[in-house]
Amino acid sequence: MRRYRYRCTLCRTTSPVTLGAADLAAETEAHRQTIHGGHIPDDERTGEIDRLGRWYTALTPLTALHARIADELSDLRDEKTMGHYWWATAGAALLIAAGAALALLLVVSVL
Repeated sequence: MRRYRYRCTLCRTTSPVTLGAADLAAETEAHRQTIHGGHIPDDERTGEIDRLGRWYTALTPLTALHARIADELSDLRDEKTMGHYWWATAGAALLIAAGAALALLLVVSVL
């Protein structure tokens, strides 16, 4: 399940977490209409976040991969909460390490 958040840097406010793109658009439009009279503030930010509340665009590629895997594993247990379960974090690290080991094994076997 994807989680989204809207950030208005002009007002210095951040929306609550929404669980769909349509909910995010409604939240964004409601903020623009009520606070800014329909105008679009400069430097506003909308995007997808992980279960820890971090913007995916602000993460390094490896960290984003780990967060995405841990999010999906955590969603198997409970889709609507925030935060990672310890086993999901460990499982994500194990999957990434196994993928790296397999890639290394493939390269060594080819050479």
